[in-house]
Parts: sequence; structure tokens; C-alpha cells
Amino acid sequence: MAKGEKDININEEWKLVLQEFFESPDWKKLSEFIKKEYLDKNKKIFPQPKDVFKAFYMTPFSRVKVVILGQDPYHDKGQAHGLSFSVPDNVTLPPSLKNIYKEIEGDLGITKDFTKGNLESWAEQGVFLLNSILTVIAHNPASHRNKGWEKFTDFIIKTLSDKGQNIVFMLWGNYARGKKSLIDTKKHLVLESVHPSPFSANNGFFGSKPFSKANKYLKEHGKGEINW
Repeated sequence: MAKGEKDININEEWKLVLQEFFESPDWKKLSEFIKKEYLDKNKKIFPQPKDVFKAFYMTPFSRVKVVILGQDPYHDKGQAHGLSFSVPDNVTLPPSLKNIYKEIEGDLGITKDFTKGNLESWAEQGVFLLNSILTVIAHNPASHRNKGWEKFTDFIIKTLSDKGQNIVFMLWGNYARGKKSLIDTKKHLVLESVHPSPFSANNGFFGSKPFSKANKYLKEHGKGEINW
């Protein structure tokens, strides 16, 4: 990972938007830490370096319609690929993503393919699949918490709120809901619920209808609906 922004594989729009942060001591400290982690032969870090910023190059800043905020990447081999809740092709759906699909079926009355958990088609339509923490040590959830990623992604959320218009923010679970203070609720739609995890989905995620609510809001504001 580069210490500056020039070699980072993200969309040019994002480079301009994030230039202030990339020039900060916080970024220098974070990028040096992450670089050391990837170079440590005693550790395996997910996702692969080329995928750390996948959400950014798949969803340019000006095309963000919906933000789905996760906490940190999947920590088992082959799962994380830079998009929150998503998994690569031919990887079994994790439990939370299965529940997301179940809610889509119940909310929109459509049939989902539970063998395909790659959400790149959402990202291409303007769904910014952002984890608050972008890297993780294999089999060690939240292992890169409080290393600087949160400052970076909080800056992103606030910038999207300040400079974007009529974005839908989906905040699932207490961690994501804690970011609500960064969002101007007068100019954006914030949809909150419990997390889609099997531990909580039955307590308010199922039946929350975030996907139809998002599409209704986007349509009302002259934006194309998402094909979920």
C-alpha cells in the first residue's frame, strides 16, 4: 500500500475528494501500519491488496446512490474482496448475506439466487459497499480496529453527506448506527435496523423493507432505482 494517494487503485474522483485526508498525518500513519501488516510473513491479511479499495473504483463518488455500511471484512479465506457483505463468485454465502437475500425476497417479491453472493452488480449501479475497517487479519475479526481506518471511513461518510445529494444510508446494527451523527438527515435518507446477522435478524431486520424504501426515495428524487 502506498504512503500517498498516487498509487492507490481507486477512482480518480475519489482521489480528489479524499485528497485532504491523503495529505494528513492520519493517512501516513495508517498506510505505514497496513503496509507492514501485508509484508509480515507471519500474518495473512484480507482482502488481497488489489481489492482493499474495490468499492471505490467500482462506485465513483458522483455515482453513489446508496451506502451500505459494514464493520470489517470477512476473515475466512476466499471471502473478502473489498465490498461490504459481498463474497466472490463460487463462495458460499455467509449467514448475514443469506438474510439480506431473504429480506430482499420478502420486501420486493423477487427470487434471489442463493448460490451467488457477489454484489459487484450493486456496486456498478451506485451502491457503495463500504466497510468501516478495510482490512483484517485472517481468522481474527476486528483485528485492525482502532488502527486508523475508522478515521478514514468517517471522513468518507461525512464527505458523502456534505457533498452528495439524496443518498440512502443503510445502517444495520449498533456499530453502523453509531455513524448516524456524521450524516445530514435533512438531505439524505437514513434507514436503520438491527444487523442481518442470525443473532439479530429476527428482531427487526426482517420486515424492515430497506430495499423498497430506498428505491422509492431514489425514484422520488429523480434517480434510477437499484436492481437488487
